[in-house]
Amino acid sequence: MRDGWLTLARREFHATLLDNILTKSASGIPSNADKSSKASIAIASSILDRLGTAKTAPKLAGQTAGADFEGVCASFVSVCFDRMRHLRPGMFRVSKGGAIASFDQYAHLDDLEAIAKSNREIATALGSDYLIKPDIVVARAPEEDLTINAIELLVDSETARLSSLRKVNQEQDILHASISCKWTLRSDRAQNARSEGLNLVRNRKGRLPHIAVITGEPTPGRIASLALGTGDIDCVYHFALYELREALVDQSREETLELLDTMVEGKRLRDISDLPLDLVT
Repeated sequence: MRDGWLTLARREFHATLLDNILTKSASGIPSNADKSSKASIAIASSILDRLGTAKTAPKLAGQTAGADFEGVCASFVSVCFDRMRHLRPGMFRVSKGGAIASFDQYAHLDDLEAIAKSNREIATALGSDYLIKPDIVVARAPEEDLTINAIELLVDSETARLSSLRKVNQEQDILHASISCKWTLRSDRAQNARSEGLNLVRNRKGRLPHIAVITGEPTPGRIASLALGTGDIDCVYHFALYELREALVDQSREETLELLDTMVEGKRLRDISDLPLDLVT
């Protein structure tokens, strides 16, 4: 039986990471491991052995590794979205970064910022948490009536005069998905992703975009700090979930294996290969 396209895309995703992000130090410590944690090193090393041969190289600086990881994830999502257009028709664009105020559901935040800049008391009351810049955005362009009416006359000038999907009503892109990328997880990074997700929920006017997090963190305990709970993000996607589970089984880490399975069975943690299909849902 031949491999499916997503399986091949997943391998290519990992090969790209192995090229310069997922490396190992001269002492053999993987770049996504916490060098002060024996468990983190052991699990990360086992995952790495299953993915391929890593280069021996100095660990990238945190911001550099994070930015590079975002780029690889954005490319993966973009390629997959193009391949699955038959499942989700429309004009979609995948890009790194971008202020959410440029999208239809959050355009009002520009007005809020202008008001805050003109009044210090209002600025203090509002704070700045609503000024979110996701790592990756998936945007959908509004459709011309000609496209909407391609098969039959669905819309005219009498009704559907407020829907954001019609370009005649508004011309801003619609935020389809916001994706946060965390190469590794520490408590502050987990809380940052949660706060971003919660603000996307609270500050929208219109439909809620998909809110996802991609991580390369090897330890289930740290993944749980972000994955467990509901309301602020849709799901956490691990860069190598199958390999992570195999590593825990091989190392007889029953307690952390149980935690991992709890997150998976609770629909809080999935593999990177699940993300494209979830995004076109």
